[in-house]
Amino acid sequence: MRWLRPMPKVWSGLPPDDARAIRGELNRALDRQDSRGRRVGNGRRGVYAFLDYDEEPIYVGQTVERLRTRIRRHLTNQRTDAVAMNVLDPFEVAFIEMWPFLELEAVASEDQSVKETLNAAEYTVYRQLTGTSVFRAVLNEVPVTAAPIIWLPESTRARIIPDEIYERRKHPDERIARRAATIARLAQVISERSVQPGLRLTLLTQARRLEHLAAQRLDEVGGPPTPGAPLDLNTNDEGPIS
Repeated sequence: MRWLRPMPKVWSGLPPDDARAIRGELNRALDRQDSRGRRVGNGRRGVYAFLDYDEEPIYVGQTVERLRTRIRRHLTNQRTDAVAMNVLDPFEVAFIEMWPFLELEAVASEDQSVKETLNAAEYTVYRQLTGTSVFRAVLNEVPVTAAPIIWLPESTRARIIPDEIYERRKHPDERIARRAATIARLAQVISERSVQPGLRLTLLTQARRLEHLAAQRLDEVGGPPTPGAPLDLNTNDEGPIS
């Protein structure tokens, strides 16, 4: 009897072929090699970032375990605070970028030099990515701590969604619906708990992201020239309202 690996929880709502295709693409991304032939996802100390279908940064993190382990945990199950708190919707992630610090692998993870380097690297990545972002922000529920700007190792950016799924999931109406649902779940979490201001900032950033995407879509279908333009409430798509 053939043994079948259980489908990751976050992907359990997908058609089985889609889930397998995305998992395969993610594995290929994590198996990419750097200029010295080393698999980037095997790095045990590093910083990573998730980006959406517009290559806008949505999450930045650091890890002292394998990059592949940490990234898979975010994207394939609910066992991270970011996913469980509805801060990060794995369906929004189209690209990953990784910065492995291979020279730190021989140093104990508890060593202060490792913590200082990764804190500085995470902040440097955050500043670089948000510096070119439309929103100048990411969705991290805990703000990235300010630290010295440092040199970063060679990074690897890869798309994790196969071609046949990418175009379908990139459609703005699909993304608007998911983003709105994520905001609703996050707002529900906030309404039921005593939360830190960082989570409320995440809600605001996600709302701005939704507004931006909805405004773009409205413009595509011939809506008002700007999101703030007044709507003519006396007409609809079929002509004047009698």
